[in-house]
Amino acid sequence: MNVALIDSGLGSLPTAAHLRRLRPGLDLHLYLDPDNAPWGPKPAQWTLARVVETAVRAVEEGADVVVLPCNTASVIALDGTRAALGSVPVIGTVPAVKPAARDHDSIAIWATAATTASAYQARLVQEFAGSASVAAIACHGLADAIDRGDLDAISASIASAAERTPDDVQAIVLGCTHYPLVADQIMASLDPSVRMFDSAEAVAAQTLRRLDEVDIQHEGSGSLSVTLSGRAGTLPESALRFAAGRALLAPAGI
Repeated sequence: MNVALIDSGLGSLPTAAHLRRLRPGLDLHLYLDPDNAPWGPKPAQWTLARVVETAVRAVEEGADVVVLPCNTASVIALDGTRAALGSVPVIGTVPAVKPAARDHDSIAIWATAATTASAYQARLVQEFAGSASVAAIACHGLADAIDRGDLDAISASIASAAERTPDDVQAIVLGCTHYPLVADQIMASLDPSVRMFDSAEAVAAQTLRRLDEVDIQHEGSGSLSVTLSGRAGTLPESALRFAAGRALLAPAGI
């Protein structure tokens, strides 16, 4: 069983690591686009074409399921990718605003500056936040610092976001799929009572449900493949600064 995960940078690592833990025999293929990262500032039509092109290639190379563990890709290209792939399941990503707001009166959404200012996040808040108060916290440069593996810049960005997070916040939602890679640092910057919500584990669980619905005649071997902007490659060195990246290089079942 082969799962393709598509993201411009390292945002696919948290979901991939959950998949490896939950079902070690899956063959995972990460499609990264370092030549064009990040996708957020790109024109929507460019991103749509890029994601669909990559997804079609992934299926041609054996993917049984395609995952978009990227908010930008999901917002812009989820419907187009599903239309292009027909019967192949495509799983998107949505920040966990709904479960956070269901159980808490005050939440903060940590996201990129572009997402924080987007109509997409505003719609999420309107649709799912209910009566909870919501603070939108732009984490300037955090996703880029994670892609570079720049630990000093990561720490500075987290400290800045924490300073701007209201003291009465009860929960934070990670609105960028990169951020779970530094979840421990984020939590250490906040009051211990604050709960964190991210979508990576839920996306992994949904991926497995969809896999189980498909009649697949072959088993996986627990392999990891990486494509970098259309070229065969290896996991970027910066990924190994994070536990999720290191976990993907461990032998299947370990």
